[in-house]
Amino acid sequence: MGSLLCRPCITQLTKNLRELPRLHEELLSEMVSPPRRINPTKVSGSRTRDHLNMAAFDTRHDVLAILNSWAGIITEELGAPPPTRSVLDLTRFLLRHLEWLTAQPPAADFADEIERLHTESQSVANPAPEDGETHALKCGVTGCRGTIDTSPRRAGGNGSTLTCSFGHSWDVSEWLTLRDFAVDNERDPT
Repeated sequence: MGSLLCRPCITQLTKNLRELPRLHEELLSEMVSPPRRINPTKVSGSRTRDHLNMAAFDTRHDVLAILNSWAGIITEELGAPPPTRSVLDLTRFLLRHLEWLTAQPPAADFADEIERLHTESQSVANPAPEDGETHALKCGVTGCRGTIDTSPRRAGGNGSTLTCSFGHSWDVSEWLTLRDFAVDNERDPT
């Protein structure tokens, strides 16, 4: 079976797949971590503040979902037993079946998706210092038109709480439930 991708593309695809488990773990530490400072000088009395990094959360979710989807194609077409749903096992599985995958019509789509996941994971796990992007979610309380700012500089008043612009709040243990609100916001932006 011949590959539909050139040798350098296969080399890059292999490299990207092998790095995804490490990047996926780095994203875990980025999900709730203090903002990075260019000048790390600590001022007496200052304290670290937790913040929810939705980009890290979303990227981790995308990595797992997309790898699982491609592994599903292999298990369906080849009858191979499915791997566990971990990024490490999924990437090992995909690497074992890479020759078959790269000989299939969607080989270029596979390589492009893995490249996008790799690039996105790297940029979220290792953001440029000047990256001041802010993230806002609609409040999850029924009828509330407020927004939740999840940016590093403004998230939460005491570092362990996120608060909407109308005063509703979520403790750090509840932050992951806000993901459902973000998905709903994308489906229905009204």
